[in-house]
Amino acid sequence: MVEFKFREYGTDFGTCAMGQKLREKLLPLINGEEKVVLDFTGVNVVSNSFADECIAKLLLEIPLSELKRRTTFKGLNPLAERSVLVALQRRYKVLKNS
Repeated sequence: MVEFKFREYGTDFGTCAMGQKLREKLLPLINGEEKVVLDFTGVNVVSNSFADECIAKLLLEIPLSELKRRTTFKGLNPLAERSVLVALQRRYKVLKNS
């Protein structure tokens, strides 16, 4: 397993720009051979826009079933977990209906 530690990039993630930057770092790892642990330990804030840009937009590249198989989450606080789940649900719904 490979760990992607969000804490190395900050503790508060609120912008689409940061989401895009980290998604571009994540994608090669997720497309690799090992499962990727998305480690949010020590992260205080994950906004909906960051979660959509960084995590949910991965669905544009990888089907949900594959994303689930290749990744796992660790250390999300309840508010950050909600942002990630809402972003994934919204993005999945948009893709499913298009």
